[in-house]
Amino acid sequence: MNFKSQLTLIALLCFNISLFAQDGYNLTGTVIDDTNVPVPGANVVIQNTTTGTSTDFDGNYSITVNNGDVLEFSSLGFSSKTVTINGQETLNVTLATDASLLEEVVVVGYGARKKSDITGSVSSVKSEELNAFPVLDAAQALQGRAAGVVVQSNNGGEPGAPISIKIRGNTSISANSSPLIVVDGFVGATMPQPSDIQSLEVLKDASATAIYGSRGSNGVVLVTTKKGRSGKLTVELNSTYAIQNTANRLDLLNAGEFATYQQQVNNNRALTEGEAPAIYTQQSANTDWQDLIYTTGSTSNHQLSFSGGTEKMNFYASGNYFKQDGILVNSGFERATFLTNLDAQVTDKLKLGLNLFGSRGTKNGVATQSNGSVTVGGDDVISLAMRFAPDKGVYNEDGTFTTNDKVGDEVDNPYAVATVRDDETVTDNFRANFYANYDILKNLAFKTTFGLSTRNQTRGIYQPSTLKITAGGVGGRASFTNGKETNLLSENYLTYKNEIGKGNLTLLAGYSYQKTKTDESFVAGTGIISDAFSYYGLGTVLNTLQPDAYLEETEIQSQFGRVNYDYDDKYLITATVRRDGASNFSENEKYAIFPSGAIGWKISNENFLKDSETVSNLKLRASYGVTGNPSISPYQSLAKIQSIYASNNGQTVHAITPEQPANSDLKWESSYQTNFGLDLGLFSNKVSLSLDYYNIDTKDLILGNNSIPEYFGFSNNEILTNLGEINNKGFEISLSTRNVSNDNFSWTTDFNLSANKNEVSALINDADLFFDAAPSYFSNDRSYVLRVGEEVGLFWGYEYAGVYQGGAVPAGTATLSGGIAGDPLFADLDNSGDISEDDRTTIGNPNPDYTFGFTNNFSYKNLDLSIFFQGSQGGDIFNMTNVQLNNGDANTTRDYFNNAWTSSNTNTNQPRVGNNSNREISSRFVEDGSYIRLKNIALGYNIPSDIIEKFGLDNLRLSISAQNLLTFTNYSGLDPEVNYVGSNGDNNTSSNTAQGFDFGNYPTVRTVNISVNLKF
Repeated sequence: MNFKSQLTLIALLCFNISLFAQDGYNLTGTVIDDTNVPVPGANVVIQNTTTGTSTDFDGNYSITVNNGDVLEFSSLGFSSKTVTINGQETLNVTLATDASLLEEVVVVGYGARKKSDITGSVSSVKSEELNAFPVLDAAQALQGRAAGVVVQSNNGGEPGAPISIKIRGNTSISANSSPLIVVDGFVGATMPQPSDIQSLEVLKDASATAIYGSRGSNGVVLVTTKKGRSGKLTVELNSTYAIQNTANRLDLLNAGEFATYQQQVNNNRALTEGEAPAIYTQQSANTDWQDLIYTTGSTSNHQLSFSGGTEKMNFYASGNYFKQDGILVNSGFERATFLTNLDAQVTDKLKLGLNLFGSRGTKNGVATQSNGSVTVGGDDVISLAMRFAPDKGVYNEDGTFTTNDKVGDEVDNPYAVATVRDDETVTDNFRANFYANYDILKNLAFKTTFGLSTRNQTRGIYQPSTLKITAGGVGGRASFTNGKETNLLSENYLTYKNEIGKGNLTLLAGYSYQKTKTDESFVAGTGIISDAFSYYGLGTVLNTLQPDAYLEETEIQSQFGRVNYDYDDKYLITATVRRDGASNFSENEKYAIFPSGAIGWKISNENFLKDSETVSNLKLRASYGVTGNPSISPYQSLAKIQSIYASNNGQTVHAITPEQPANSDLKWESSYQTNFGLDLGLFSNKVSLSLDYYNIDTKDLILGNNSIPEYFGFSNNEILTNLGEINNKGFEISLSTRNVSNDNFSWTTDFNLSANKNEVSALINDADLFFDAAPSYFSNDRSYVLRVGEEVGLFWGYEYAGVYQGGAVPAGTATLSGGIAGDPLFADLDNSGDISEDDRTTIGNPNPDYTFGFTNNFSYKNLDLSIFFQGSQGGDIFNMTNVQLNNGDANTTRDYFNNAWTSSNTNTNQPRVGNNSNREISSRFVEDGSYIRLKNIALGYNIPSDIIEKFGLDNLRLSISAQNLLTFTNYSGLDPEVNYVGSNGDNNTSSNTAQGFDFGNYPTVRTVNISVNLKF
């Protein structure tokens, strides 16, 4: 971003920001705890006003006061304290540790509750955890931070790759399983920058999520962005620069080894076929294709924010610029973001607010995770670099790009595909959300919100004719996709609060309406007049491919209500109900009711325990409720037709054919959730433990029904119907300890662990459902299965039984047709004497036993150190990369080359090179995916206040951190965090069921960052 652009951004951020002079004098001081340690971020507020400030990292504050003002000092984990101003110029305050630590306010749907009064399962993630290391999306920062929440990039370390979040497992097959994101009350919003977030809560059980009814079955992530405070203008700058490299590479053969290997392949295949072996002639080059496609990447992230205000109005405004140059040549991402929050106390009863968010992101993509299509050179860049012959150079003698024309399928070389193929995606997001809160009576308030969001995305792809296999025969290939989504939201609700005897009653009732409109158009063609035009040359194409366009509209209107009753600060009751109507479903089934209930018992407040010096908090929770999932495309319940090309009298004409029949009974998926929880605090909450057990039965699964006979004429073989059930059950543990806390040194530990077990309970006629996650050139169309009584997505294939040594075949095994010594053996499950489809079985389980996160934070005076481990235990990986590299028609790993069976090396489990397996899907390629990763280590230093005050600064912090430094795993592939969605593409079904496959993923990156935080 140039200097002129930076000035423009700052000017926009400052727009309409004004400061108002105040009477009084300036009071300064320091806030410390009862161990003389400074308390950063403590709130210092003039009582009964909105005027206030917060302490810096060293506990220092400054505020304008008048004699007679009452200052209130508060901070999470400490008891509040008030002091009356009587001419003091310096006021130092000590806050006592709050024995309960439970006065923290936690955001829930359409309101907030004290943490001690929560009856549902809610995880809070601290702002400092979200900002522990630089990330593009706050969702990435959730990984390993909250029990029951699994976060993964959809494509490794690819710049701008979308992030997948799953809460308590997959609860669907054909509908979306991602949680609902709610930002500042806007349902379905885009996640903001981590440094703009004040608080983030994850709602997990039905009691917490049922207030969102039809969209709460996959959990809810509530995000509250930062607000301004009255007082002086605060300016904050956060700046980070990072260097990135590949965390791992495959050990492949060089040119000489490759030539030897290929000759061995030829010799062995000649033995099988009974012919003379072909002679492999080594080419002149010695190319490390991984070295060519990988480079040193970098990330820069800069954010400037302003906040402040008066007693009547406050503001927060920020601008962010993020740029990443990927470790794969020609890949990168760039985004500019702004956020503005304005809040105005118009009268004693009326408060108005406005939240604005906008971003533009540009992604330069390189083909990865391909399905083997010829339109990307026969494979993606990562897989091409593994497959391509190392004895060939980048260019032929005439300057054209080389192709892999000596071994296997002819494909374009990976450097060519990476550097000359254009793939640019530009995404614009904008959101405006207005609210008004009016206190009708002392205990009754009305809040209304109106929001609008838009998302515009364009993607252009161009493959020039210089890519011989991809587009050489058609004179270049171009496509352009344009999509727009508009979201309109209006919500209105009343909140009533009152004390009734020893109890507190809160009632909530409201109405919500949301409409989403999506339209998209697509054009493509071949034969571009000049490569210089890229995809903008579509107007010059010789051959226009069939264009496409569509429009979709969905509406949801809802009524919702909630009752919270707390009696004697011991007994808690929550009841929620929501009625949703969605246009996605048939006229008979558009409306559904989603109720929930929860109870809580604060045992620690009972007389027999309230004076305990050991147990400072003990609460039991239990909840049950129903939530829904409407996340399917619209019009699936209607009879549909589609256009096709047909022939009439030798002429091509447009025609139509039935696509699907009407389904008047298509309705919501419903999840019936039970949750039992325990919250325990020991020794003044120096030890805090939370345990949860849950059971989720998802019924009326929306599945594609393949049972309609073809003679009915419907072209869609995935007509949706409600048949099937899935069960998820598991437990979650969250443990926080304050190990040491004294004048100079503190040490805290946070640990979370979650285990989820899912099971397919019912399917259409309880018949197995088979899917494929292999590239199109693999000789297989079934690689995983859904089976009643089993977990989702089990690998499906042959059971590997070792290497055939010749002679009699071991009992219960067989080779593929024509097998000789050195070929793989497989279990002959049907005892037929040969290997066929009937011998396939489940060969691996991609679902992990448990996942965990483990953080230790240390501080010594102005130094602090954070160490964060994250990991997964159990969960198999199907290494399709090795399937390809062990096939003989590509390069291979040095491990396989050195350990493959030969007549002089029979004591091995690796078949001979050039064996007869032909990319088989078998347990030979199933590996344990367990890992422990040093996700982040960060060292920070806060410059002492007596130094920075000379420069007029409130805070100056320097830090250095590193991500993905160490990974402990037995997996032989590039990385155990795999997410190849398979040849079916990234649709709901693939995202929910294709798990644990590894092929052509963008590598995980190892990163070193330096950061500076400046506040004045």
